[in-house]
Amino acid sequence: MELMEASSHPSPAPASISPQRHFYLAVDRIQFKMETLVDLLEMAGRRPWLPMVVCCSTRDELDAVCSSISNISYITVTPLYSDLTEAERALILDKFRYATTKWNQNSASIQSGDEKEEQKSHMIVATDSCLPLLASGESSISSSVLINYELPTKKETYMRRMTTCLATDGIVINMVVGGEVVALKTIEESSNLVIAEMPINIFEMF
Repeated sequence: MELMEASSHPSPAPASISPQRHFYLAVDRIQFKMETLVDLLEMAGRRPWLPMVVCCSTRDELDAVCSSISNISYITVTPLYSDLTEAERALILDKFRYATTKWNQNSASIQSGDEKEEQKSHMIVATDSCLPLLASGESSISSSVLINYELPTKKETYMRRMTTCLATDGIVINMVVGGEVVALKTIEESSNLVIAEMPINIFEMF
């Protein structure tokens, strides 16, 4: 895994307007992006019941992410496709919300290496077209971690992912490559957010 320092995007002051926290993970080259995601999840996914969402821009990327993560035995990965039946979609979201409930019940006592570690973390991988429609009455997913595997090009898309996928005290990890650091800075400034460099020890974020 090769990461760049992203000196053009210094970490801002540790202040935020909400309990949600936003980080960026700068990847040196596009060919290392999937490997970096897998490395990240191999660490974060060890937290029992941890509910996570990975957002992609295309179905091809969604399938690629699911394929790469499928070998991590302690993460349950579910793709949220746009052509699912209403019943299939509801089942996926209900199972994920159950994991969210278990995480909220146990997170205070869960530590790395805890005896409950056999309880898998849960992950939904989705494109923007598959996210819950709050205006239609669907509930938000309320994950503890939202990973923007592909950075949105528009502030509105970034904010929608937050609103539909993230718990009020959740964490956003933005994976950026090269010039995307500039795009992330634009989103940060226009959305009045604080997006800091992700700590090397990811457990410091929890």
